Amino acid sequence: MELMGNISQPVYGPGPEAPGSSTPGLVGMVHGFLRMVQPNALPIELITGFGQPESEKTTGEQVEELLLYELGFLVCAAIGLLFILLVPLVGCCFCCCRCCGNCGGRMYQKQGRRTGCRRRALWASVLLLSALLLAGDVCAFISNTRFSQAVCGTFPNVNTTLNNVHIYVASVPQQINYIIDSSDVPLSHANSSLQDIGLNLGGTIMLSIRSGMDGALGSLQGLLQEMQTLRGAFSSIASARSHLEALQSNYSERLAILRDELNQSLQRCGQPCSNVSLHGLAFSANFSTIPSVEQQLEALDDESGFDIEHDLERVNDTLNRITDKVQEGSQDVVTKTQEELGLIRQEIRSFKEQLQDQLRLVDMEESVGVFVDNATSMLNEYREPTIALDGLRWSVCVLLCCMVLLVVLCNVVGLVLGPLGLKEDVLPTQRSSLSNAGGNFFMAGVGFSFIFSWVLMLLVVITFVLGGNTYMLVCESWRSQQLFQILDTPGLIPGFNLSELLGQQDGTTNFSEIYRQCQRDAALWQTLHLDRSVSLDELLNISQYTGEISTAFEKMNITLGPISLLSQSQRDWLTNASQAGQPPNFTLTLEQLDKNVMQGSLLDLAEELEQLGDSQGVDVKEDLKTDARKLRELDEEMQMSFSGELQSLKENIHLVQSRASELKVSCVRRAPEHTPVQGTLHSTLGVPHWRCREQTCSLGALVAAVGLLRQGGRDAGTPLPHHAAEHTFHPRHAQEFLERETPKIIKNETWAFLEELLDFFETYISWAKSGLKEDVARCKIIAQTLDNMEAITCDYILDSLNAFWFSLGWCTFFLLPSIILAVRLAKFYRRMSIADVYRNEAVEMPPTFNFYIPRPATRH
Repeated sequence: MELMGNISQPVYGPGPEAPGSSTPGLVGMVHGFLRMVQPNALPIELITGFGQPESEKTTGEQVEELLLYELGFLVCAAIGLLFILLVPLVGCCFCCCRCCGNCGGRMYQKQGRRTGCRRRALWASVLLLSALLLAGDVCAFISNTRFSQAVCGTFPNVNTTLNNVHIYVASVPQQINYIIDSSDVPLSHANSSLQDIGLNLGGTIMLSIRSGMDGALGSLQGLLQEMQTLRGAFSSIASARSHLEALQSNYSERLAILRDELNQSLQRCGQPCSNVSLHGLAFSANFSTIPSVEQQLEALDDESGFDIEHDLERVNDTLNRITDKVQEGSQDVVTKTQEELGLIRQEIRSFKEQLQDQLRLVDMEESVGVFVDNATSMLNEYREPTIALDGLRWSVCVLLCCMVLLVVLCNVVGLVLGPLGLKEDVLPTQRSSLSNAGGNFFMAGVGFSFIFSWVLMLLVVITFVLGGNTYMLVCESWRSQQLFQILDTPGLIPGFNLSELLGQQDGTTNFSEIYRQCQRDAALWQTLHLDRSVSLDELLNISQYTGEISTAFEKMNITLGPISLLSQSQRDWLTNASQAGQPPNFTLTLEQLDKNVMQGSLLDLAEELEQLGDSQGVDVKEDLKTDARKLRELDEEMQMSFSGELQSLKENIHLVQSRASELKVSCVRRAPEHTPVQGTLHSTLGVPHWRCREQTCSLGALVAAVGLLRQGGRDAGTPLPHHAAEHTFHPRHAQEFLERETPKIIKNETWAFLEELLDFFETYISWAKSGLKEDVARCKIIAQTLDNMEAITCDYILDSLNAFWFSLGWCTFFLLPSIILAVRLAKFYRRMSIADVYRNEAVEMPPTFNFYIPRPATRH
């Protein structure tokens, strides 16, 4: 039986769509920094201990352990707060100090031999810092945009993910319904088999009986055909004998008349014809000596009175009507079985309701549907405000990034204008406006840095504490599956009990195990170990109904009419026919048939007369030629009359001799080594075993063997009569087989039919159990849903947020050296109020003057 096939799995929507931009290298740096800040593993015992009644000492230890776990974030947050407090304060002090002419506020620059080298080193350092600031600012721009894309994409991604969960939950009842509805397949097979029980059961019974009968029937039919052939041959021999006797009598008279005429002609011819002999004008064969076959014909013609062929046809008809008898005799059983099939259908239908009630599938589908609808409505409700708020956030973050960009722009302009306007041989007080503008741009960048750096650091600290902590607590613990251990702790989350939520009474449901099983696409039955609470063997137990069906088949009574191969009179007739039907001795007849019919040749005599006629007178010549012509005509006529009859007679004689004396039946017997091969028949379970041995069987011996078939009570090991044992043939136990094996065949085939009928349901029950345990509600989509939520939260949102504060922190960190180096470099390009002249008089003075130490001179 072709079963129902595989249980179809639902088709889910696509996974979450990642934001367009990506910075994998920056994200890797952020992850490395966070792991460096917080290298400790998640304190599971500490988290699971919160909310439990503890002493003050234990609570203090828990707080101490929590602070130790957050030590890295606390240190970084403290550094950031110090930066926020100190940088504005330092900036104010720096401004006041410069206003008072200190801290580089006095427009005087000391000139020296290495002034150019220091200026170039500072210029290269500011350029490097500006490049680092620009790189961080670009990363901040990209991360800010990616965060907005992640926020905007969260709504469709979450909707798709929740919709997949809804599809999954809704598919579970559909798959169960498919399994239940598939019970129509075995029920239809069973009903079809019962409706055609005559062809199905009766056909197998008929084939089994025929397997032991066809050999005997074929042998008997062959025997009758051989006897019919013999009857025809004997009849042809009798007809040919009478016909030949009549022809011989007729032609003997004509030959006597012709002999008299020839004697008269020869007498008139005289001496020349005295040597012509007429002794050849006589029959050499005497057809009246052909043996009579009337006795054989009489013995074989009696068959019509016994009508054996009609009885054989009746046996065949009886076997062919077995299917109708089975159909008629099993009506009550079929009706009872169909009633039980209806009860089985109802039982399987009730199984669906029981399973849905125990698993609360309807409630689960409704609750999940309500949850998905509420979540979707809430997402749609807050989507526009969230996107608008994120747009505002994006604008603020872009503005902060532009502040950094403004500092970088001031530095870059200063780096470009300063060297362009600076001339080496010009006094600091006479520097060009272009060079002075470059120095002023450096100071403007320093001012912007003091003004905005604390704001940037404030944003960095807030997003670092929130984003970094959330990532380490949620994302890292999720990937290490430490978070699952927290979720497995009962009572940790108020109102959340996974076992109660899933309807598990034992309370042993493990979130970690469920997630691992779902990752392997296991069925919900295996994942939740539903076999502990729901017994499929009890729910799918139909043994009560199959037992009723078996009982009904036990009471079924199929009786076939008596089947008899040969009656006693028919066996007697076959025996008598075999004895009386033997052909007579045709040896002399065949010897006569091999000779010529005439003693001499009529054609030779006619030729001799023609030759004598040519040498004699006219009168005798005509008489001799006339006699020669008559001889030729008589010879032609006799050839036409006798040749066909003689050939037919000869063939029929050979036919009866060969068929009567060479009638053979192949006897193949098998006997144990310690028993004689000849004279004893051994069988096991009514089926003869034979050892190959060919023997020729006379017709009488064959009939004797057929007669033995009627002795149904003869034991299988009883020695047979010598003539029958020597000439046994294959179907000799057919009658005994019918009487002994027919009830067994009916019983065995009935039970085989019943087993096949019940096998439909056993196969279905096995398939249904396998489908429920292995194919229904495969929960890989649940693991994918959790992975999708993790990807949306961690990979898209938190990674973008963390990359943003990391980029801004990068920029803020490099603003400090940028401030210092920009202030130092600005003096090399700004126009000074006080000039410092550096003279190398040891080089300029004539060699006649003594050497002295050079000194600077001030000039106002």
